[in-house]
Formats: sequence, C-alpha cells, structure tokens
Amino acid sequence: MRNPQLNAAGDLTHLLTLEGLPAEIIVRVLDTAVPFVSIAERDVKKVPLLRGRSVFNLFFEGSTRTRTTFEIAAKRLSADVINLNIGVSSTSKGETLLDTVDNLVAMNADMFVVRHAQSGAPHLIAAHVNRTGRAHVHVVNAGDGRHAHPTQGLLDLFTIRHYKQDFRNLTVAIVGDVLHSRVARSLIHGLTTLGTPEVRVIGPKTLLPTAVQSLGVRVHHDMREGVRGCDVIVMLRLQSERMRGAVLPSTGEYYKHYGLTAEKLSLAKPDAIVMHPGPMNRGVEIDSA
Repeated sequence: MRNPQLNAAGDLTHLLTLEGLPAEIIVRVLDTAVPFVSIAERDVKKVPLLRGRSVFNLFFEGSTRTRTTFEIAAKRLSADVINLNIGVSSTSKGETLLDTVDNLVAMNADMFVVRHAQSGAPHLIAAHVNRTGRAHVHVVNAGDGRHAHPTQGLLDLFTIRHYKQDFRNLTVAIVGDVLHSRVARSLIHGLTTLGTPEVRVIGPKTLLPTAVQSLGVRVHHDMREGVRGCDVIVMLRLQSERMRGAVLPSTGEYYKHYGLTAEKLSLAKPDAIVMHPGPMNRGVEIDSA
C-alpha cells in the first residue's frame, strides 16, 4: 500500500506521522525550514507563500500553546486562519467528524490542522479527503492520542541538526514518560530514519511502552548510566492527565531517580544539549537550574 501521506508521484500531501516517511522527504522539510529562520532573524513579519489559502485549526483536544503556534505560523505565511471552537461546534451536537470536515471543505478549506485525543483521527480525515477526490485539501497532524506529533518531531530534529550538524554520529537519550508521549514516538522514528546510531530511552518500567526495543532504541532504567556520553538529552513531561492508576510512588521519588540535575548532566558529553517539548515542570523532570 502507498504511504497515505504521499501521492502517486511520491510527494508529501499530508503530514500525519514521521513513521515510514522517507529520509529524503524529512531532510527536504528541514532544508526548506532553514531560510525561514533567516527571514525571522531579519524581522520580516510575513511572506506571501500561502496567500489566498484557508487553514482551519481543528483542535478537539485543548492546547493553547500548540494551536497558537500553528496560527502564528499560518498567518506569517499570509494564510487566512480559522480557529474552530470545538466545545460548541456541531460535533458536540451529534454531527460526525467527517460530516464536519465535508462542510468545511465546502467552505473552501485548503488545510486542516488536527489535534485529537483519539489516535488515528487525522489519518481518518486524510483518508476521507483522498477517497472523495479532494486532492487540494491537506491534513497536518498536531498530535493524536499517544500516537504521533510529527511537527514537534520535525522541530526537534531541526534543533538537533542545527547544533550537531549530522545525525550519523550521535547518541540521543529520551528521558521520562515515553509511554504517554507522542512527541517521543515521532522523535524516535525521525532519528532512526535519519541514521542516528544510538537512541536511548530512559525511565521506570511503568512509563515505557511494552517492547519499546522494537522501535530501534536501547532501554535504560538507571538514568546516570543512560545519559553517560550522550550528545543530546530530551526530557519529557510527566503526562498525568493520560495516566490511569498509580504508575509512580510520588513526583519527589521520580525526580530523585529521573529528574535532570547538573550532577547527572555532567555525565553526558561536555557539549551536550538539553531539550524539552514543554510545558516544563521545574523540580519534577528537570531541575530549575
């Protein structure tokens, strides 16, 4: 089967996940982003790339930070942006997700940025617009359930490449609540696709997915051993809103074993960078210093 993100010519038409995305497409996206950094540094407020296009932000799961980021990006590319108030939208009145999409397509939507608590929701929308012959409509996944957050993954890859230049000689550690983190999954898929020789996941057994090794990572339950010699350390937030039952004795106990402190950081390489997708909890997964 063809990758649902790609058209028959192999071009990217939707951005749903980094899993299975060819390395050359990921690199092309990163390369395309480089000039926009210099544009921002020159304090250019807008470029006309998406002038005349309509971008609909469909956030079925709350996230002010992510929605605002997408809105700012689309406006800086000169798109018309429509934010739907999902809490009072037609889906809360019984209309199906795909019926809502059909109505918005009829209003000349060009792109849907979708965040949803259910894994696979953006894929469902993309498959629907493909099946109904709307090749001009594109879907971007802004986070679905525990599954994927490809734009955050691309941002992390862009940052790592900016500071380290090449992925092929790096050791990257991802620390914390990997089980509930769609960011971690996207980053792991991106790093392994781009040839990172060693990706480590560090955390207690209760916060790591079953058979996580199948993603091509090495598992560490001892943080000091896990961060030793690393070039990049990615700290993850404890996602208590997605946890069911007691998976940790306490946040204090978690910080003791898996919080990043200056002492633990000293075990990594001297030029190691520390990353965090945010929001950041000081004194829980990372020391305030």
